[in-house]
Amino acid sequence: MTKIKNAFANGKAFIPFITCGDPSLTVSEQLVYAMEAAGADLIELGIPFSDPTAEGPVIQAANLRALHAGALTDAIFEMVARIRQKTQIPLVFMTYANVVYHYGTRRFLQKAADLGVDGLILADVPYEEKAEFAKVGQELGVELISMIAPTSHDRIKMIAQDAAGFVYCVSSLGVTGVRNTITTDINAMVQLVKHEQEIPCAVGFGISTPAQAREMAQQADGVIVGSAIVRLCEKYGQDCVKPVADYVRSMKDAIRDL
Repeated sequence: MTKIKNAFANGKAFIPFITCGDPSLTVSEQLVYAMEAAGADLIELGIPFSDPTAEGPVIQAANLRALHAGALTDAIFEMVARIRQKTQIPLVFMTYANVVYHYGTRRFLQKAADLGVDGLILADVPYEEKAEFAKVGQELGVELISMIAPTSHDRIKMIAQDAAGFVYCVSSLGVTGVRNTITTDINAMVQLVKHEQEIPCAVGFGISTPAQAREMAQQADGVIVGSAIVRLCEKYGQDCVKPVADYVRSMKDAIRDL
């Protein structure tokens, strides 16, 4: 069993997202340890990009803050090397194709593999363009995570057939951000995926409260939260570790008995 699949092996998975370098790489490293201690099962590490098209204003602003603070790809790799000396929690990079292209696709994925990064999410790469990343990733043991949106059934089936790691179910059309209500039929999306392949499905985009997390986790195998955590990083800056850990604990507790 891969480490990513293992993250879903003990009940519903809670998956927090942070933007590396916001407010600093030193704090980002501490956040990883604190979120794991608070119950996170897998952690998404955002590599900042100057034009993050899938992101709403909260994470866009975090990307710019991180870049201004010097959170370049090599510095993030160095942070992950330090993290891997202390924990083996599953880690997935989330970024954009240009970041990987600029670094060199094989070089990027080789470095990620060497550091024990388990997966990669490329928010702007559609299914039709994923082959070059997926092929190298598969060869090196870094799983390319597929995203599905509330679109046509045929498209979801197609994506699910060769998905790896877990399937990222986007709860709402549009960009990331906190939402008051989520009306998408997540259960139907998950069933379409599972009909093609028995692979974990985690829901993201818009989830911010324990009640929302519980509702979504009843329909899927895990819950992904980004903007609400990034907002805490913005609010508390260098002092964000405890507020984020408390938040992650409350979210994990909400789904623990499902």
